[in-house]
Amino acid sequence: MANIDQVAGQFIDFYYQTFDTNRGGLASLYRDSSMLSFEGSQILGTTAIVEKLTSLPFEKVQHKVTTKDAQPSSGTVASLLVSVTGLLVVDDSPNPLQFSQVFHLLPEGGTYYVFNDIFRLNYA
Repeated sequence: MANIDQVAGQFIDFYYQTFDTNRGGLASLYRDSSMLSFEGSQILGTTAIVEKLTSLPFEKVQHKVTTKDAQPSSGTVASLLVSVTGLLVVDDSPNPLQFSQVFHLLPEGGTYYVFNDIFRLNYA
């Protein structure tokens, strides 16, 4: 398996850059078996996940990653868990929101896709 931190870093950079500029472009990262838990709502499949992400009620968003951690998730498959924390700046608000997100990435054809995605805002 490639260096886990390198794979996780490349994935995180791509995911949040795409989310911040073209949420519909995230479709290539999900499959019909993928699941998103978004603030407690369970969403299954590429189409439903992309519909959820593109319908979020803001015009502009910027993710600022604070921490990222990655671990292998299987001894037999080159899969990994990626945990991210950071800040969301929504519609140029002066008060960023804290978030945490966990991805379970599975290998497919020399790349990875998101099998599980868990997103939560962190309220103090």
